[in-house]
Order: sequence, then C-alpha cells, then structure tokens
Amino acid sequence: MGKIIAIANQKGGVGKTTTTINLAASLASLGQKVLIVDADPQANATSGYGIDPRTMASSIYECLVDGYPLKGSQVQTMIEGLDLVGSRIDLAGAELELINKPDRENVMRNLLNQVVDDYDYILIDCSPSLGIITVNALTAAHSVIIPVQAEYFALEGITKLLNTIRIIKSKLNPGLEIEGFLLTMYDARLRLANQIYEDLKSHFADMVFDTVIPRNIKLSEAPSHGLPVILYDRESRGATSHLMLAKEIVGRKS
Repeated sequence: MGKIIAIANQKGGVGKTTTTINLAASLASLGQKVLIVDADPQANATSGYGIDPRTMASSIYECLVDGYPLKGSQVQTMIEGLDLVGSRIDLAGAELELINKPDRENVMRNLLNQVVDDYDYILIDCSPSLGIITVNALTAAHSVIIPVQAEYFALEGITKLLNTIRIIKSKLNPGLEIEGFLLTMYDARLRLANQIYEDLKSHFADMVFDTVIPRNIKLSEAPSHGLPVILYDRESRGATSHLMLAKEIVGRKS
C-alpha cells in the first residue's frame, strides 16, 4: 500500500506547491511510483507540470463533488512513474458544495482508496486554508509535511495547524502523523534563518527534516517553464536539496 502524505500549512507563500512538485519528481527519479493530487483551487501544481487545466477530462473537483472515480482521472506527467490528478478554479466552490454531502470529511479518503495500492507515494498539495478540502486531505493522509518559511513570522500559525491536526487525529484519522517540518527558502548567510532553524529544532526535535530547502533562482524559475527543477536544472541547489529530501523520506519508510 502506498503512503499518502499531505503537504499543508494554512500560511500562504511557504513553499507547499514548490515542495509538492519537486519532491514528487525527486521520488519518481528514485524509482518510486508517485501520484500528485492538486487540492488547491489555484492549480499551481497542475500548471507547474505544464498541464493546462482546460484540457483535462476531469479534475479533483469532479471527483470530490460529482462522484467521478479518481481511478482514470490521473494524467501522466513528463516524468516516468509520476501521475497527477489536476485542479482548476472550480474547486474554490467545492467548500460550499461539500457541506451537505454525507460523510463529507471522508470523501477524499474514499477516492484515494481506489488507487492507494497503485502507488508508492501519494502527495496532496493543500490550499492555504483549513477548510473542508484541507480537512479531507488530512483525514485521508497517513502523514503531513509542514513547510516552514525561514522568515520572521515562520512559526506564526503553526500552533493553529497543530491543533487542527490534533482534532483530526482524535475524531477522524487516529493514524495521522507528522512526517516532518521542512524549512524552506533558507539562506544560511542570514542569522534569522539560522535562528528559526534552531527554534524549530528546539521545539520539534526529530520531527524537523535534516534537509533544508534553500532560496534558489532555478527553483523559482522552473514552474514558469512547466517543469520540476530536477528537469529544469538538475545540478542546481534547488534540485539537489529536493533529491536529498526524497532520500530522507524513502529512508524513513524502509
């Protein structure tokens, strides 16, 4: 059975989608079979692979709201072994449409059960909110990666997210674990960035990944070309750091 990992933080701009796109590509390059589920109405994980949402026969919206099967809604990416269930702007309305759905918190879990045996890893790119779709993602997931930006307000909001995870663990998904806190946009030259890393380590100890994701121009440029950084510039620090992260995660599983 595959491992389902939600990538979540209700704070925007911390690198959730960048992490999803590039971790998935790195895992696939290590020979893992991977599925990305783009659960963000902005659909940046979809466009980050050069996929136009208008060309998809179905998206995660149709699966969640209209009962389309997830199996068959995947599209192949340019990386062997890496599939994607895309998103589009319609997903913004799904929050309201799911409110009256029976067993609404388990819709995504039931969908992912259709394909969980087909993949080694399923990564869910969550939106920057703690609405019903993110609750669905956390209810479906085995674990959650929490990207944390190496900036002043980095730890702001983590308490709220951890409280949400605690509630979901107690009421909906007892098996949910924190895969790790991932420091993103890290610049080792800045005293503040190093201080934030130390603060994370002192608060969360072994739950902080050894790998940190640096600020890197290639990492920023790659999505505009519809490519993960490992294909855009394999030798860049952005590519090598995500490959290290993938190895760290695979090492934990084995």
